[in-house]
Amino acid sequence: MPRLLLATHNQGKVREYRLLLQGLPFQLVTLGDLGIQEVMAEEGSTFEENARAKAEGYGALSGLLTLGEDSGLEVEALGGEPGVRSARYAGDHASDTELVLYLLARMDGVPRDRRGARFRCAIALSGPGRETELFSGECPGIIGDGPQGEGGFGYDPVFYLPELGKTMAQLTKEAKNQVSHRARAARQACHRLEQMCLEVSRR
Repeated sequence: MPRLLLATHNQGKVREYRLLLQGLPFQLVTLGDLGIQEVMAEEGSTFEENARAKAEGYGALSGLLTLGEDSGLEVEALGGEPGVRSARYAGDHASDTELVLYLLARMDGVPRDRRGARFRCAIALSGPGRETELFSGECPGIIGDGPQGEGGFGYDPVFYLPELGKTMAQLTKEAKNQVSHRARAARQACHRLEQMCLEVSRR
């Protein structure tokens, strides 16, 4: 079975991708499995640029077909912040709790009708002898007044989904993987990965 490298050190993302990619005819391996400790700099101005850099960089290191991704939160009242700096918004080594509290402090006093936001995800597939391919997904919501729920990671506890009446952190894993930005991008990537396998089998 061919191997697919998941190019992230974020264990929350690893857990979600193991569910999102299950059933594919690939053995999913992580950077930790391969002993790769390098951290690719996220210097791009877009999620797509960072996803591409990770897929191509870790793909070159490993020699494997590689899935790189970058994702984050864009808040309307903050002019699209934190955007590509979502994981570093409260400092380079901030915890999830610190990120949430910092965001809430920035949103203090902002009325509900201006608390619109969206999660965005870009996925890049790259490998030896292959052109890098990009896929994207997004999920709209509202920034709540305080954290609710124990699931997920990052900004999930304050990302409220009006149509479900819950925050992302209050959803089951299965429910989150139906509506999240990452799930929407991953469905497109999965379709392409299945096509790749068919192409190989026909040769």
